[in-house]
Amino acid sequence: MDKLDEIFRMQEALNSRIGVELPPPTDEEKAKWVLNYTRAMQQETAELIDSVPWKWWAKYQKFDEQNARVEVVDLFHFLVSLAQTLGMSADDIYDAYVKKNKVNHDRQESGYAQKDDDDSKHI
Repeated sequence: MDKLDEIFRMQEALNSRIGVELPPPTDEEKAKWVLNYTRAMQQETAELIDSVPWKWWAKYQKFDEQNARVEVVDLFHFLVSLAQTLGMSADDIYDAYVKKNKVNHDRQESGYAQKDDDDSKHI
């Protein structure tokens, strides 16, 4: 089994264990869970930021790489749940990533001097 497929399977099992069935049955529930997971990711991002010495005025801080790695994994848990909320599978994520990666490379080739809102509509 592909590793990303396995991560999606494991996250589905964890969500089910805590009583969350994804994707939600209604747009209202879907919007609620998109917001829940986005807020959770914001919190995990704040915890990741706290793993690095961002207070330039404070000399006591140290880079906590081990905790930073844990926070990245926590973010990934919520990101996979967010994808599942939107009905996306591991294959959907892979396919969209490949397409978006090409868009990003094309932007770099063109100098990305002008925003084009239509260049990602095919994803």
